[in-house]
Amino acid sequence: MTGPRVAVAGVHGHGASHVRNVARLAAAGRAELVAVADPQPAADLTAPAFAGLAELLAATEVDVVIISTPIQTHVPLAELAMRAGADVLLEKPPTASLAEFDQLSAIVAETGRACQVGFQAQASQATLTLAKLVADGRLGELRGISAVGKWVRTARYFQRARWAGRRTLDGVAVVDGAVTNPLAHATAAALLLDGSTGVGDVRSVETELFRANPIESDDTSTVRIVTARGTTILIAVTLCATEHLEPAVIVDGSEGRAVLRYASDTLETDSGTTTYEREDLLENLLAHRADPAVPLYCPLAATGGFTRVVEAVRTAKDPAGIPDELIRWEGEGLERHPVVLNVERWIDRASDELALFSEIGAPWMSQRIQSTRENS
Repeated sequence: MTGPRVAVAGVHGHGASHVRNVARLAAAGRAELVAVADPQPAADLTAPAFAGLAELLAATEVDVVIISTPIQTHVPLAELAMRAGADVLLEKPPTASLAEFDQLSAIVAETGRACQVGFQAQASQATLTLAKLVADGRLGELRGISAVGKWVRTARYFQRARWAGRRTLDGVAVVDGAVTNPLAHATAAALLLDGSTGVGDVRSVETELFRANPIESDDTSTVRIVTARGTTILIAVTLCATEHLEPAVIVDGSEGRAVLRYASDTLETDSGTTTYEREDLLENLLAHRADPAVPLYCPLAATGGFTRVVEAVRTAKDPAGIPDELIRWEGEGLERHPVVLNVERWIDRASDELALFSEIGAPWMSQRIQSTRENS
């Protein structure tokens, strides 16, 4: 028994981890890696390789396609796969705009295929346990949810592909940036904890986008979301921290406080700290294929609220440059990276106060007010 026939589009970067995961399932007889698609396939792959997904699908019978390609290619490739009769595991962010989200949602409905989105934290029992605590009122009345990310990204990260650090490429929306790509899990998890994952679950989005790197997209930003339930969610993130730390999503309630560290599946509450198991999104998709009664952990529809945030970032003013005097550069060559002075303190304060950078007087705000509000 070999299991469902799986193909991977995009085998470098995170795509390599998908290839390894399919190989793991193949070793257990639960899946078969039948082909990969990439203009530059890895030399050590034994599966047949094609330059593009269209060529792969024309030559190969496939049950599931994993898409780990540049953001702006997600929708056309997902459509190709679903119209060929395959289910899809689509990397985040699923689309670069709300219009693309609507387009892809229509294709899912028309074809009847499953589309699981690669927000791994949605399949973590730590995330789901905290979501139930919130839904059951165990933390009392919500005062707010915040998500903080303090990461380091070097020049190598932004030079890994033409689309990296771009808002558009060749006239097509990309919307790469701290909020929408590397730290997207934080926003998606915060929305899930509030039970506000659908497009209509978001009332308004305010953005303040900045950059220290010589890129188009944001690398240091605050975003404030108000959900239809009235919950305030504050996202404060940077790729220009002093050191690389694990992101956290913080839920503050009248009866308690909880901190989710989704990268390690750890949940801290007033009663202690617990590390949970995480389900595999591909395994979940395969189980759903075998029995549609098995729900997907992250179907496309459950990323509508997140896509509202992507849309707000896409339509916002271009990120403002942080003044040189507020930046310290470290490293050489491809390891060179900026550190925004005291950025950790400003992120923590934004999180604590559910406030935008402009409202707490972050020093780079003195140059230019960048708040943009998008309402439903």
